[in-house]
Amino acid sequence: MAQFTDSTFYYLGYASSGTANKTNDGDSYLLNNAVKFSVRKKSISLNATNSWMYGKQDQKLTNNDFSSSLDFNLYKTFPHFFYWGLANYNTSYSLKINNQLLAGAGIAYNLVDKKNTLINLSNGILYDKSDLLLNDTIPDRYHTFRNSLRLLIRFNIQNMIIFDGSGFLQNSLKEKEDYILRSNTSLSFKLMKWLSLTTNYNYNKINRTERRNSLLSYGLTVERYF
Repeated sequence: MAQFTDSTFYYLGYASSGTANKTNDGDSYLLNNAVKFSVRKKSISLNATNSWMYGKQDQKLTNNDFSSSLDFNLYKTFPHFFYWGLANYNTSYSLKINNQLLAGAGIAYNLVDKKNTLINLSNGILYDKSDLLLNDTIPDRYHTFRNSLRLLIRFNIQNMIIFDGSGFLQNSLKEKEDYILRSNTSLSFKLMKWLSLTTNYNYNKINRTERRNSLLSYGLTVERYF
């Protein structure tokens, strides 16, 4: 349902969005940048993504959040079913994450798999090695295994309007109160074949640090298939 064809195997995309506000009482701004590179063959796909969010309010730092991930999908079994693997590194000022490494694998199944509609459910096990801050000052270095459940939804309306949404619930297998919630939703309007106006909403919650962030932003996405 993306714009990969039998003759296009690579995708490169860059998205930049943000908000800015300035009044007599103060000012704030936030920038969100992401770069994605994908390779797709008949039986395998590989995706690399890097994102950085930076923001201040009244000259006080609110966000300095970086995420880098590498994942693959292996399509060599039944129709609509595939295996996946993931390695993800995060550091986040707003969520009080000094360092976090998530790595693991699992299975996925396309509940709806049509040309312009995709609904996918996946589940797997991740190893989490983290260095966090509790109450802003107390270091918390630990590791755990997590169950990672994801719901992915994509709609493509005549290659002009594209909705993309994903949600994650990642529970520790040791402590029921230790869980991570993530969601990422975007709505894009094609201005040109390679340029889109995009609105994004991101939500993250780390229950162990009792921190959360949410961001609604808009900007431009530049992409190329080759």
